[in-house]
Amino acid sequence: MKKFFVGWLALLMMLSVLAQTAFPLSEVEAAEDYKVIKLDVSRDLFSLTEARTVEVQADFGKDVDLTQLQWMFGGKSIEEWKKWTSGTAYNGAPFITVKETPHYVDGTTTIKATLEFGLLYNRNDLSNRTIRTQYQQFIGDYELALVNPAAKAKAAATVKLNVYDEFLFYDQLKPAIDQIFAKAKANPDNKRYLEYRSLGKTVQGRDLHFVILAKNKNAVDKYLKETLPTALENPESLIKKLESGTMGDYQVPIWMNNIHPDEIEGVDTSVELLKKFALEDEVSYKTGKGDKETTVKLNVDKVLDDVIFLYMFTNNPDGRVANTRANANGFDLNRDNHYQTQVETQQVTQEIARWSPLSFVDMHGYVSGFLIEPTTPPHNPNYEYDLLYNEMINQANAMGQAGIGNSSLTSYFIPAETWEDGWDDATPAYTPMYAMLHGSLGHTVEVPTLSQNAFHAMVGVGLGAAKFVFDHKDELFKNQLQIFERGVKGIDDRAVDKYFVNAAGESIGRVRGGHDNFFPDYYVIPTDDKEQKNKLEAYKMVNYLLRNGVKVEQTTKNLKVAGTMYPKGTFVVSMKQAKRGVANAMLSKGENSSDWAAMYDPIVTDFPDLRGFDVREIRLPDAFSNSTMKVTNVTTPKGAVVGNTPKQVLANSNNDTIKLVNELLKNGVVVEKATETKAGVNRGDFIVSTKDLQVYGKNYYFEAKPLGTTNQLKTEQLRKPKVAVTGSSQLNFSLRELGFDLVSQAEADVIISDSASFNPSSISGKTFLGIGNSTLRAVKSSGALPGFDYKATANGHEGLFKAVVNEHVLTSGYQRDELLYSTTGSWITSVPEDAEVLASFSNADDFYISGWWPGHEGAKGQTLAFTKNFEDSTITLFANDLAFRAHTQYSYRLIANSIYTSVGTEVIKKGKGKIKGKEIKAQNNKEEKSFFEKGRDRD
Repeated sequence: MKKFFVGWLALLMMLSVLAQTAFPLSEVEAAEDYKVIKLDVSRDLFSLTEARTVEVQADFGKDVDLTQLQWMFGGKSIEEWKKWTSGTAYNGAPFITVKETPHYVDGTTTIKATLEFGLLYNRNDLSNRTIRTQYQQFIGDYELALVNPAAKAKAAATVKLNVYDEFLFYDQLKPAIDQIFAKAKANPDNKRYLEYRSLGKTVQGRDLHFVILAKNKNAVDKYLKETLPTALENPESLIKKLESGTMGDYQVPIWMNNIHPDEIEGVDTSVELLKKFALEDEVSYKTGKGDKETTVKLNVDKVLDDVIFLYMFTNNPDGRVANTRANANGFDLNRDNHYQTQVETQQVTQEIARWSPLSFVDMHGYVSGFLIEPTTPPHNPNYEYDLLYNEMINQANAMGQAGIGNSSLTSYFIPAETWEDGWDDATPAYTPMYAMLHGSLGHTVEVPTLSQNAFHAMVGVGLGAAKFVFDHKDELFKNQLQIFERGVKGIDDRAVDKYFVNAAGESIGRVRGGHDNFFPDYYVIPTDDKEQKNKLEAYKMVNYLLRNGVKVEQTTKNLKVAGTMYPKGTFVVSMKQAKRGVANAMLSKGENSSDWAAMYDPIVTDFPDLRGFDVREIRLPDAFSNSTMKVTNVTTPKGAVVGNTPKQVLANSNNDTIKLVNELLKNGVVVEKATETKAGVNRGDFIVSTKDLQVYGKNYYFEAKPLGTTNQLKTEQLRKPKVAVTGSSQLNFSLRELGFDLVSQAEADVIISDSASFNPSSISGKTFLGIGNSTLRAVKSSGALPGFDYKATANGHEGLFKAVVNEHVLTSGYQRDELLYSTTGSWITSVPEDAEVLASFSNADDFYISGWWPGHEGAKGQTLAFTKNFEDSTITLFANDLAFRAHTQYSYRLIANSIYTSVGTEVIKKGKGKIKGKEIKAQNNKEEKSFFEKGRDRD
């Protein structure tokens, strides 16, 4: 080992010598003994989005030959710093130029000159995606030097190059926050309350920085312990106090947020706003333009008499480090605020639910124009839109006027007033829309450029939002209280109906389905085996509801309601509560909005069907009165061994069982899979040793029963599968969540794909599972499956639909009639000879339940999935998405079944021939993008 190290060291030294010989350093760069004197600079901060000049001055102590002086920046001649031209090429003109050559001042030895730091990217807007991935490499401290090689001397100063002056990397955030705290503490006259908390850790272990700024600690305690609890339980009492003028001293929260950290201004705006409101006595800004421009002055102490500021600097620290909108798992967190599959959204939404902020500003970029919500229709029917819309319009105007007043932007626009569709709030996926379910005035704000100017505009937005709440606190809080009051009293006020329209602009109101009230009286989540097919997901849903501020109760006795006996311990969600909108948005099936020409993102949430558990909608007032107790927390159930037989049967009924099977296989435990249905064992169930189950099953939920020994059961032994995934980050995440080890395609037994590339030769001897429109297109184009064809409307059309599932080993654990989900807008019109159809879209007229899928009628009665065996491979294709954003967890076992079928020791392959075809790859990025990834960069 020592000889190996010495040999490598010698080689490295030789290469170093060769490198210096081949590429000799300049005299300036190589010299380490240069005398360094001070270079005076008129500014030391330069910008990638603003051209700036700097006057420099130095004195070498004697006359020097001015023509021999050299300018250096970051150890390189300024002529080497070339402007970006395209792609990753920087070969344009120098971006640092000499505007005034070095010259002596008034007969002295002092030398003076002027440089201009131009625009490295030939523009002051770096929002172009190609540029956005590159510019951060240039941010940092540099040595600016005027060098005299003849005297081996240089005049030097340290300067900084930034994208705009206030930009901070993630690692600089906490020190900047700490500095603000320290300055506030150092001022004896500053009595304001500052509290820092980490809301938790990200995927990669970084802190979610969160700061509370208030008048004093009592203001925070009073809001969280008195004002908000009363607002949620007895809002009418506070409404009466507001109306009578007896409300007294109280504060309301404003939440500043950023969730896409590569849309950088939002993060730094929160730091700037914290600095202003934490340290300054008076904050002034301009609002409006031209003859409408005015100066606004805010007395900070008076503002804090009415407002608590909450700063969520970024929901995605890992993305701030990587300069991406996605988190470390590849998820856009602004599409996960309702699903909450990611640890970051779980922690942030829990805090939003805890505060129920009155105003919520989510700061983004970059669209064409300065955009401030509210949105176009269609709207989520769970919002009390009549109590939100007008004030959201008013606040948007206040923010917009402050934004243009504080920057050189000249206009802003509000989608609700400008566009007909395509920028909707039908889904609570976005952070402000999620907050609206808690009664917040929720705004996404999009600055049009990545620039110093956009930063100033966003700061103006924050100031305008604060001023609006400060000016209208009582009426805004009363509106929020009325939202809560409707929930507590179970009121479905028809005043909301005019805001819920169809694509023709006609008011359709809330779709009540013949009921007097849009909201049911209760949702019941059974926990007994008879009424609940997935107890694990039922408990997880209760945890979700509690985490999101929804009250859940549990029956204290057996109770028969609407003809069904619910045992003691059944979970009940009364819809007479302030946060009923949160519960209904997640537990209902949603609506059919397919008449709209454009929709920004999928709108089906429906946890029961997409996660796979039973819930009952009850429309009987007071059906559970005096028969329940409050639930504060629940512990998810664990599996239990039944009986003392040598072996146990694990039902293929939930995802935890799949995780357990993978855990057993990784530890070399024998796991068998039933290949027939017999004696109470279903084909696809797993058989394991009772002793092994007792050792490894402690942390999993499984449904076990003893395996009888009197009848022979056909089984096959599983081996640890090797799985390759090609396609989306979400698919990768889902397979890892199930406990599968992911390998390269060459090593794999099974290839799972939702991508737009397919190579028939790469799956020889393997199982291939293709999911969704892009993969269907690639397989069809390859010619590998003669007789296969499909149709699609558009990738991204989505919806919940009735499906007919055929009995097959690949569909083990599913019933014949199921509700399934798709986001790929496709269906299969013909299958190859000898292929087996696994599932179809229902042929019923009402097969389509909810979502946004123009043209879904064509899928009626068509094939959803099939499998085809060859001598050396198997191809299985699903037209729908089985792992969409890790939310369609009920479909996961369809993937697992395909994997386990490929690794049994006695799998018999049917059919003739070997797979043939040509490799197909997407021809361009457009082809691979879904509808929701195209068009405007909604954030």
